[in-house]
Amino acid sequence: MPLHPVCPAAELNPGGRKLVTIGRIEIGVFNVAGGFHAYRNICPHAGAPVCLGRITGTSLPSPVYEYAYGREGCILRCPWHGWEFDLETGEHLVDPEVRLKKFPIEVGKAGGGAEGVPCTSHENEALEKFPVEIQDGVIYVRLSS
Repeated sequence: MPLHPVCPAAELNPGGRKLVTIGRIEIGVFNVAGGFHAYRNICPHAGAPVCLGRITGTSLPSPVYEYAYGREGCILRCPWHGWEFDLETGEHLVDPEVRLKKFPIEVGKAGGGAEGVPCTSHENEALEKFPVEIQDGVIYVRLSS
């Protein structure tokens, strides 16, 4: 599976994102609290360019008439209909069976071989995630041939 460079890891700060097109596939790479996650830029709901959505937090479970907000920087909100996805798992916040298509991330050692560290692997995902590697300070996305 070939590696495709995204950008130097130092350029993608926590809370940041980078969109890349590899062949005909558009991918959003996100830095969530220092962890890198890559998703296909298609919302499972209506095909929106989900990776262009706002990176936010969300309402948390709380008692009646109390409103708690949290998870800032961990939620991706679809720009068309506001569906919210957890950037670490790709899961829709209301229905965890609906997910962004996620690909495991691999962190490579500079000058050495890749050391696989899958982020999360789910079968039957709707939002496609791609493997990501960091080698010599550069973020790469791995696509299957």
